[in-house]
Amino acid sequence: MLTNATIDKLIEMKLTAMADALRIQLEDPKMNEVSFEDRFSMLVDIEYSKRKDNRLKRLIKKAEFEQPDATIAGINYGAGRKLNRDLIDRLSTCEYISEYRNIFIIGAAGSGKTYLACAFGLAACMHYYKVRFVRLPDLLIELMPLVGTDAFAKAIKQYTNPRLLIIDEWLLTSLNDDEAKVVFEVIHKRRKKSSTIFCSQFLDEGWYERIGSEDNPLADSIMDRIKYDAYKIKIQAIDPDHDKSMREVYGLSPDEAE
Repeated sequence: MLTNATIDKLIEMKLTAMADALRIQLEDPKMNEVSFEDRFSMLVDIEYSKRKDNRLKRLIKKAEFEQPDATIAGINYGAGRKLNRDLIDRLSTCEYISEYRNIFIIGAAGSGKTYLACAFGLAACMHYYKVRFVRLPDLLIELMPLVGTDAFAKAIKQYTNPRLLIIDEWLLTSLNDDEAKVVFEVIHKRRKKSSTIFCSQFLDEGWYERIGSEDNPLADSIMDRIKYDAYKIKIQAIDPDHDKSMREVYGLSPDEAE
């Protein structure tokens, strides 16, 4: 039949959602009352929506979020923490990404930095931005052995190409001079063309002394490239003596919800 041949061609062209929808239309007698234009529009809408949904799923998978279920709607504002809800809502629009501005998320261990960063990351994926999540220690473990080899230029692209890079455990341990050079390369190549979220337990004023040796100029170079115009979210406990870890709030394992 002509219709079967059409369906086969749609499948061959990888328009599988449209092919499935066409089958349903053909089996539904009520569709005979619908105009060709409306039926065709329905088929296109179904295929379009399916492709957008698949694209979003691929972006989320490639982002490698530590907490893939984190969402802006799921942020807990009543867990004994001071959070600027207006700022978080504004950042959830992802306008900062089009402006190439960074975000600093600062708070103690277990305060929910990682959850918040992943929520911003998911919001970026939903705007169809390419996102990548990585712990700074893991980034260094991957890139340091490749320094001076042809493989370094290829490997670093997975951190320089995404429109949004989330670096967790930023400066959790101090960088030596060689590590500072690698971090500088990543930061420099992202400047003025992408955004980065930095999650740290330390105030940004103390980041200088954690980057390279005392007389290493890279600390100033790195900070100059990331600090200007950056948004800052400082997560503070309202009552530190009775503070409840966000691991407990979200029911996560001790290794999660940094």
